[in-house]
Amino acid sequence: MAIFRINPACLSLLSLCVAQTIHAQPKTPLEIPSATVTSTQEQSSYKPASSKSALKIDAPLRDIPQSVSVIPQSLIKDQGAQSMEDVLKNVPGVGLSNGDGQRDQVTIRGFSAIGDQYIDGIRDDALYFRDLSNIEQVEVIKGPAAVLYGRGSSGGLINSVTKKPSFDPKQEIGVSFDSEGKKRTQFDAGWADRQQGDKALRVTGAFEDSDTFRDDGYTERKAIAPSAFFKLSDDLELNLGASYLYDKRLIDFGIPALDGRPVKVDRDKRFGSADPDDDYTRSEVYSFTAGIDYRLNDAWTLSNTSRYYHYDLDRNNTLADSSPTRFVTAANGELLVKLNRGNVQRKEDGWFNQTELKQQAEIAGMAHNLLYGIELGRQEKGQVVYSQSNVAQVPVFRDGLVDVAFQANRLTARGVNTQDTAGLYVQDLVELAPHWKALLGVRYDEFEQNYDNALNGSSLARTDRTWSPRAGLVYQPDEMQSYYASVSRSYQPSAEMFALSTANQDLEPEETTNYEVGAKWDWLDDRLSVTAALFRLERTNIKTTDPANPAQLVLAGEQRTDGFETTVSGKLGDNWQVYGGYAFLDAEISKSNSLTNGVPNEGQVPTLTPRHSANLWLVRSLTPEWRVGMGANYVGERYTALDNVTKMPGYTTADAALFYELEQWDMALRLRNIFDKEYYASAHGSVDLITPGAPRSLELSANYRF
Repeated sequence: MAIFRINPACLSLLSLCVAQTIHAQPKTPLEIPSATVTSTQEQSSYKPASSKSALKIDAPLRDIPQSVSVIPQSLIKDQGAQSMEDVLKNVPGVGLSNGDGQRDQVTIRGFSAIGDQYIDGIRDDALYFRDLSNIEQVEVIKGPAAVLYGRGSSGGLINSVTKKPSFDPKQEIGVSFDSEGKKRTQFDAGWADRQQGDKALRVTGAFEDSDTFRDDGYTERKAIAPSAFFKLSDDLELNLGASYLYDKRLIDFGIPALDGRPVKVDRDKRFGSADPDDDYTRSEVYSFTAGIDYRLNDAWTLSNTSRYYHYDLDRNNTLADSSPTRFVTAANGELLVKLNRGNVQRKEDGWFNQTELKQQAEIAGMAHNLLYGIELGRQEKGQVVYSQSNVAQVPVFRDGLVDVAFQANRLTARGVNTQDTAGLYVQDLVELAPHWKALLGVRYDEFEQNYDNALNGSSLARTDRTWSPRAGLVYQPDEMQSYYASVSRSYQPSAEMFALSTANQDLEPEETTNYEVGAKWDWLDDRLSVTAALFRLERTNIKTTDPANPAQLVLAGEQRTDGFETTVSGKLGDNWQVYGGYAFLDAEISKSNSLTNGVPNEGQVPTLTPRHSANLWLVRSLTPEWRVGMGANYVGERYTALDNVTKMPGYTTADAALFYELEQWDMALRLRNIFDKEYYASAHGSVDLITPGAPRSLELSANYRF
């Protein structure tokens, strides 16, 4: 049966009609704050008070029976973070992938989160590097969150909250340079009708033309994001936004491995074409968003948001072979590695519409904070892939660049994958008693996939219908303490992010369940937040190779992670701020029929998952104008592939910063990797291709406000 579809414009009109019906109901004494534009005043503390992502309602973090990490604007600015990788180093339990040198990609609690990126609560799963010039804060929800967000989110999801117009706008322009060749300009400008208070505009953007520490490395990017707010009446508000991002850079898959370790070469050495114009990735992403917020009465509010995006990728790469036969020996005895060639073009168009109704009510003597939602979406993902093997052989321990004699491109894939989503969800945060709260939620999804294969003219289709529940109990003996227990489930359909194939089109979705207990404390007069959580994350029905037919897949795999996480954020005193965390992850492929390089996957540790990881960032105010900061990041050993043969050593890096700030301008001097530690920052996640970490560098940044 075909999935039902509703035109977003029609849905918006339907929402307003429903709104009028509810508006006629008697008002209750309960209040729901109407949507308002944000202030440009930065959060002075690293302690976040609430999350916009975990429940999709304004709720204190202490009320949420789940681990949530919020990286506020104040921390992003102090650390000079300009990429998702920079930000997510602050989140315990997150592992970094090099994302084929073309995209943001991480693991969360031992599970890939390749498609679990969101912007303002709407799916943003295109495969590109994001820019932070328009991001107010980043929120990482740990564990399954399908009850509100639909498919995916095994280990968690990442939601970026964008900057919104303000009635107290400030114009700001900033520049940053570093010793490796970074050159970046960033701006933030706004305008508001202060007298009427009914409209405000804002535009943010960045321009970058940087070199990197890798051979021939560079990054070129342009980002711009205008937004507008209109108060149409006392109860009705309209928010509009658009964004454009252009990113071109040298594509870098990293270095190969030898005898279970990354090859010992200089960290700037890359394996690829001698002509850097042969090896680049270029992406363009633009989006348009429109949202209405309608306050029906003191108990009901209605919101409707529509978003369209377009994504275009042109990727051309030469990379070291990662197969077991990647090395050959030359006649003179020198060790060589084979090079392969790939070309990928992607074009995507996506439409999403979310309608949410929020209600506050007293039922059976208990206060309820209810959310009802409908999500509709369509994504059309087209791709063309060419691949060539063994286009050249280069020395491992000398110059790894060569003029590649390209073969005629070998077309390996061409087609369009269409994904249609329809989801209905309801959630209730209820106060059971003065010290007890409960969270209950469930979502029903219908997810249809169609793949039109242009190579052979075939078509594949599949529709999944799933339920995603969540339940949690919170005990708060006083204003300082909060303890919780929760269970949640998500689903991962076949070809969740990519095209259907004959091997997986008949497979039911995989399922992930998270069991968690935790505590949240607010200390030092509510200035310092400390959290702790114990959890078990289990994924079942994982696709594995069919022993009777290796060309087919069966649902016979299982993976689990037992873990502990703790975080601290906020003020230690009038002059000290802290943001830190620690994660222990005991992860294992507990059941599998599959092999990796001839090694059974069962019993192995998932890739890119350190057993121990920790981060700490401290800032001390010396005078009203001067501050100093210092931090450290520890990541334990990680495996690059499921055969668990190649291991990336653990490492610790340290950073320091000096800040000077006046009313109209500020500057920062940051020393990264103080001790020039040689380490490996990330890897591919499926094969032995490893990315070296950056050397010591000095960065100077300055911002002027007017």
